[in-house]
Amino acid sequence: MKNDIERTINEACQQFADGRFHLCNIQAVSATSRRITLTGSVLDEAALTAVTDHLYSQYPHAEIDATAVTILRQPAPTLLTVNVPITDLRGGPGWASEQYSQLFNGETVEFLREDGRWAFARQMDGYLGWVYRPYLGMDKPAEATHLVCEPVGLLRQTPQADAPLVSRVLGGTAVTVSRSEGGWHCLELYGGLSGWLPDDHLRARDTLSQDTDAIRPQLVNDAKQFTGIPYLWGGRSGYGLDCSGFVQLVYRLSGITLPRDADLQMLDGRAIEPPFQPGDLLFFGESGGHRRISHVGMSLGGWQMIHASRSRNGVYENDVQAVDHLRESFVGAASYL
Repeated sequence: MKNDIERTINEACQQFADGRFHLCNIQAVSATSRRITLTGSVLDEAALTAVTDHLYSQYPHAEIDATAVTILRQPAPTLLTVNVPITDLRGGPGWASEQYSQLFNGETVEFLREDGRWAFARQMDGYLGWVYRPYLGMDKPAEATHLVCEPVGLLRQTPQADAPLVSRVLGGTAVTVSRSEGGWHCLELYGGLSGWLPDDHLRARDTLSQDTDAIRPQLVNDAKQFTGIPYLWGGRSGYGLDCSGFVQLVYRLSGITLPRDADLQMLDGRAIEPPFQPGDLLFFGESGGHRRISHVGMSLGGWQMIHASRSRNGVYENDVQAVDHLRESFVGAASYL
């Protein structure tokens, strides 16, 4: 009977199978026709309810004890904020685990549980992963006023190009400007770092254009400044980029939020057909479902595309129609404009 109950639990957990956003890890520690005792962990109350409801539908006369199941998301969540210039979001609690993505200074996550010096956390977009706990602070971040728009900004002690270096700040980081002097802005980073950056390396958030005709050329210009930056699986910064992290970052610089992964970017965008305009996203992989999408690039106009290419180990331009594997694996396109 226990095996049948485990199968019933697994059936209910299938709707939470995408581990990027869900967790449904429940087992039956004991099971009879009269009582089923569960253990394990779920992300939220909805997942636990789905499992118990499905069990009740199959075993209507059984008492179900789920008190040993841990629900990670709580009504009053603990929020933590990245206190270093950038850190990794990983698949497990250790540096050897797969890198899923990266988090910029000042980005906030919802703390779910701890394993040693690692925190299992939920990003504001729902993405789940492990973050090194010492790189997270508990204080509430200040309101960000600007976006860093240089791939890697050099933070100086004083507003001079030859001043000593304080740190580096990555393009896409939302920062607070405390004061300005002679074409320089003083940034206050979360965690205590402060320093000066030239004003042309920053973009005020309240002045970001809402005009599609202005956004398209800006996307192209922003994308091209990342040319030659190495390919990095899970990368979304000027230190290294994967394909979806690249287009997400380029759009972020225009104040537009995209999902993290290519399949979700295609799913959430508005499907379009050729001819493509600058800024449109082109997707590659196998037809037959959004999870089969394995690559994304951004059109520079028509089939000319800029992308973070694993085969070329970096951000470069290609004519899709002139490259066999791109032309043959093209699946579709989407727009966010």
